[in-house]
Amino acid sequence: MYFIAVIGITLLLAFILSKLFSNGQAKNLPGGSLGYPLIGETLSFLRAQKDDRGPQWLEERISKYGPVFKTSLMGSPTLVITGQTGNKFVLGAEDDIFAAKQPITLQAIGGKQNIFELTGSRYRLIKGAMLSFLKAESLQNYIERMDELVKNILSREIKEGRGTIKAVTTMKKITFNLACELIFGIEDKETKEALLDDFSIAFKAVWSIPVKFPGTTYWKGLRARSRIVERVLPILRKRKEELSEGELKPENDILSCLLALRDENHEPISDDTIMDNYVTLMVASHDTSAILMSLTIWKLSRDPEIYHKVLEEHKEIMRRREGKEDQKLTWGEIQKMKYTWRVAQELMRMIPPVFGSFRKALKDTSYGGYDIPKGWQVFSVAWGTHMNKDVFENPTEFDPSRFENPSKPITPYAYVPFGGGLHTCIGNEFARVETLVTIHNLVTFYEWSQLNPEEVITRQPMPYPSLGLPIKINPRNQFSYKSS
Repeated sequence: MYFIAVIGITLLLAFILSKLFSNGQAKNLPGGSLGYPLIGETLSFLRAQKDDRGPQWLEERISKYGPVFKTSLMGSPTLVITGQTGNKFVLGAEDDIFAAKQPITLQAIGGKQNIFELTGSRYRLIKGAMLSFLKAESLQNYIERMDELVKNILSREIKEGRGTIKAVTTMKKITFNLACELIFGIEDKETKEALLDDFSIAFKAVWSIPVKFPGTTYWKGLRARSRIVERVLPILRKRKEELSEGELKPENDILSCLLALRDENHEPISDDTIMDNYVTLMVASHDTSAILMSLTIWKLSRDPEIYHKVLEEHKEIMRRREGKEDQKLTWGEIQKMKYTWRVAQELMRMIPPVFGSFRKALKDTSYGGYDIPKGWQVFSVAWGTHMNKDVFENPTEFDPSRFENPSKPITPYAYVPFGGGLHTCIGNEFARVETLVTIHNLVTFYEWSQLNPEEVITRQPMPYPSLGLPIKINPRNQFSYKSS
């Protein structure tokens, strides 16, 4: 009986794999390796990311096969395309050529109706609703509450840690709470804590081997998603009632907006679609912004010159606020944090939060003389242009001034920390604002030092300080806002 079961499973896997890779047969494909059945080269890719050897992983294959090569990642045959023209071809393509289809792991965690999977009118409908909350004009209304939340979380974490915190964990708590409260209107403490635990598990599954077997990262992530849905569905139902009774306005938060949304046929958006986009936006906003904040703290801890320039910028903001009746952080002050944001931009150039962008070919096409079969994944890589000396002079040097009125304008699709084209990250402005608010509170009200100065960056799969960035942090004493 056991032998028959093994034979059956083997035949089933063979059938699935034959279907998966059949589109690549009799095509003019580039060189490369599809690796092991089902797993492909995913393990070596993820291992390289963890060891901060992602660029070397690419370089080895580029030197062997050229700037376009085939592989298999996250359960799907994949063409990797590098360089500025490759970025433009992939990211700038219309929806009828490439869809922003993500690896099957993200499809499973985010859901089939998440914004990354949508195209055409449905994509524009959902994107428009989300942008109504995430655009700069709307974010101006969040500054006061965002500043208050950041202050409270920093104070609580530092007090509980007795002056020592893991900055990565704290930044994740900040980004999660900001997204929960400001974007989705979820304020209950118990609910937020439970959701944070489950989202942390679900995120790990996004970059995992898609094996649905008890105990695997993927399996744990799917179970975490189910718990998230169970917790949020009652909130959706309550919001529906409040909207129908006029107790709640659609512009209160994104969940309420999506519930009130109607498509071109005047039909409401399904609960499944709303849940898929809630989960996906939380996953996307939670880690990418936390990465940028953590890397900024890491850089400021290690570079006194950069730290001093950032500090002077924020001291000037505080100096101009002196004597005013209203001491709250304002939108106008956020716009004055130009050097701080250039530091963040340079960090994203050298250590992009997302290593690359996935798309899925909706029809047979070609690039660079090679066929791209329908159904294959296409992966464009930020590193290929971010560290290119023909795009950025002295690319290995940390130089925020390159984003200050550059004498040589940055070529379109060469700097892509937030993707590009139709599917540019819709939360990029929110990420900018929450990063600046957090760094402002850190440099003006606290002093800190890195407990492990030799701590390196590792990708798991996002780039984080390998030890979680433990820092010794204390309130400033007799802080002077005068320029030094």
